[in-house]
Amino acid sequence: MEHIRTPKVENVRLLDRSSGQRKASVGTLYLSATHTIFVENNPETRKETWVLHSMVSSVERPPTSPAGSQLILRCKDFRIFQLLIPQERDCFDVHTSLVRLSRPEKYSELYCLSFNPNVNKEDREESWNFMDLMADYKRMGVPNNLWVTTAANSEYRVCDTYPSELFVPKSATPAIIVGSSRFRSRGRFPALSYFHQDTLAAVCRCSQPLSGFSGRCQEDEMMLQAVMKSNPGSDYIYVVDTRPKLNAMANRAAGKGYENEDHYTNIKLQFIGIENIHVMRSSQQKVIDVGEMRAPSMTDFLWGLENSGWLKHIKAIVDAGVFIARAVADEGVSVLVHCSDGWDRTAQACSVASILLDPHYRTIKGLMVLIERDWVSFGHKFSHRYAHLDGDPKEVSPVIDQFLECVWQLSEQFPCAFEFNERFLIAVHTHVYSCQYGTFLGNCQKERRDIRLRERSHSVWPQLWKDRAEFTNPLYKAELSQTQGVLRPNTTPYCFKMWKGLYNHVEKSTPPRQSPSDFLSAVREESQQLEKELTNHQERIAALTGKSITWEKIEVPRRKTSRLRQRHCGPDPPTTYTDPITSPAQDNGHALSSESANQKAQTKDPALTLSLGLPVQLKSHDPDDFSTCSDLESGVADLSSRSSSGGDDGKDPYSDEAAFTTA
Repeated sequence: MEHIRTPKVENVRLLDRSSGQRKASVGTLYLSATHTIFVENNPETRKETWVLHSMVSSVERPPTSPAGSQLILRCKDFRIFQLLIPQERDCFDVHTSLVRLSRPEKYSELYCLSFNPNVNKEDREESWNFMDLMADYKRMGVPNNLWVTTAANSEYRVCDTYPSELFVPKSATPAIIVGSSRFRSRGRFPALSYFHQDTLAAVCRCSQPLSGFSGRCQEDEMMLQAVMKSNPGSDYIYVVDTRPKLNAMANRAAGKGYENEDHYTNIKLQFIGIENIHVMRSSQQKVIDVGEMRAPSMTDFLWGLENSGWLKHIKAIVDAGVFIARAVADEGVSVLVHCSDGWDRTAQACSVASILLDPHYRTIKGLMVLIERDWVSFGHKFSHRYAHLDGDPKEVSPVIDQFLECVWQLSEQFPCAFEFNERFLIAVHTHVYSCQYGTFLGNCQKERRDIRLRERSHSVWPQLWKDRAEFTNPLYKAELSQTQGVLRPNTTPYCFKMWKGLYNHVEKSTPPRQSPSDFLSAVREESQQLEKELTNHQERIAALTGKSITWEKIEVPRRKTSRLRQRHCGPDPPTTYTDPITSPAQDNGHALSSESANQKAQTKDPALTLSLGLPVQLKSHDPDDFSTCSDLESGVADLSSRSSSGGDDGKDPYSDEAAFTTA
């Protein structure tokens, strides 16, 4: 509280640009140790807007205008709040306070560590036990006669950024592990990330070798030989260097670099070309600028998106995952993945490959486990990359943002294959930045242990699991072939699109509309409610009549049409009309046939019988076509293209935007 100069300011005007708000709200602004709070003066609504200080990316103070002094709060989840404060002195005090509060200097200042954890001690302990990584490895089938746990890194003796429990090839002795770690950047030696039970191939991860121009290490060469021997079906492994080859060659001058195929006789080296964190940081800022455009022309929008290069970077990460997945599933070859230090691009490539390979990671619980394993446990630098503490801005980069967007791009191509929806991905993104829970705090497992994170905070996963009904994809069906098999996405450029749900929450000047996914969820909930009511009526009728009730399902014949448009087959099909228009006579015919069937059903059995008319099912296509057209299994043709995108982009004469200076 010592950083708060003015805890309360009245008659403040707030404009939430990210929600499409056109008229400013008048109310009182409060500053607490953890939140900026705005309370409307309207006695009927008294709406409250809470913003965590840790979610504030920047606080801008444009020049003072006749209407007052303005502050612009830009948040890490891309929301934008504009404040108009009557007195310049109050604006200066609020600005100074928010700049300091949004840049904490130590972990104890963060929200998740600012309250007494012993108030809900049992809940806290249970929250950290919710995720069991060893159970996930057992699900993969390890340990086995090929891969075993090693005690080499207990107490983080070999690599302080790795987890203490690791799986390595059975033939890798402690001496080989230690020798390999000394030849790898940051000591991050090859360790198991994912094991494919069908082909016995594995996805391993590490950091770049300290090879320079001619350096070599016998233990490291033996380590890669052990990785190859742990897969009986192959006599070589792929080494995937996720960096552009030019960058990897430049690192040689610093004594690092990449594997020399003359020294490692059992490898095939493959460069992918994912750019470094500095390029990605700049690229995302350009995408954010595109999302903030007010009524852009098509030319401005497309030029801005192209100029950012963002989708090109997303494609490169997906391409890396596709290469690894094909090597493991189709060729049965193990893959060793690394970048420079093995905690950014390596995490992206390994986790995308796991999602493509294993349907379990396309479920809500599975994605939680995947993030916990490949990101949290393996030492992704969360606090540095997402500016949890005030530090070097050059260390900040949207690494996990890109992974979540890759998952979203895949879910757009395969709408039936993912149990979770877009809201779940956005919720994870928000919690990465918010510091509301301790899950994403710290840069590695050792650091979290040293600051006693488990004793001082809660894990986010149980809360997300509790809210899973909100995050469930209504199109998901676990039994479909698309859901069960390996995903094979189309990575041609036209398959990638801007993630409007993240970067542009609501179209500006356009009222929010219900998405197709929300509509389907509402229909599903209503259907479940009707089924419950039907069951209650069944029980009441049985109690009154003393007779049991049987339900007979009656197939409603499909309406015939003379012509049916051919469905487009592709990852992003155009809108098609799958339910043709029929005449009233046809509708009456269906009603009569259903009524006749009901009468027959009632005379069929002395017990009371009720009939249920099922929804008309779309005509199925050739099952063999499912692999080439992901939307056919669900019968849904690009739901996003049917949502209305209209809206008047003209200026509202009653809007309060004119009172604010354009950011």
